[in-house]
Amino acid sequence: MLKNLEIDNTDLRILSLLMDDAKMAYADVGKEVFVSGGTVHVRMKKMEQMGIVTGTQLKLNYGNLGYDVSAFLGIYLKKSSMYNEVLEQLRKIPEVVNVNYTTGEYSMFAKLICKDTTHLKNVLTDKIQKVNGIQRTETFISLEESINRPVQLL
Repeated sequence: MLKNLEIDNTDLRILSLLMDDAKMAYADVGKEVFVSGGTVHVRMKKMEQMGIVTGTQLKLNYGNLGYDVSAFLGIYLKKSSMYNEVLEQLRKIPEVVNVNYTTGEYSMFAKLICKDTTHLKNVLTDKIQKVNGIQRTETFISLEESINRPVQLL
């Protein structure tokens, strides 16, 4: 049982199956979990209302679409109080696909997806470095993503 949330092992099994394949029909999920497809639907609605399930996403192979560079950006802010302002400016940059507010050396850590290193350089110099509130950045280019999976619930 999860802290303060009324879910059981059946809910966790449903979530685990759908995290592996969000296109799986509720009827097929039900067969795996030994409940009806209607029960799966009701339980999913319940978990949406509880804020456990917040949406679904389509996974893409960006490399096959011509986006060959994934980079991580450690961001130093001029002042930590500028976080929300910087975040709103980063939201406007399409290549920024993920931002975290962090402890440690950086104030923020972001993930960028770009077509190539020239595209990355242009995003850094023409967009990121012009964001008011960013003092400086440190860039890490990913050579390979070896693990990308949801957390195991059971």
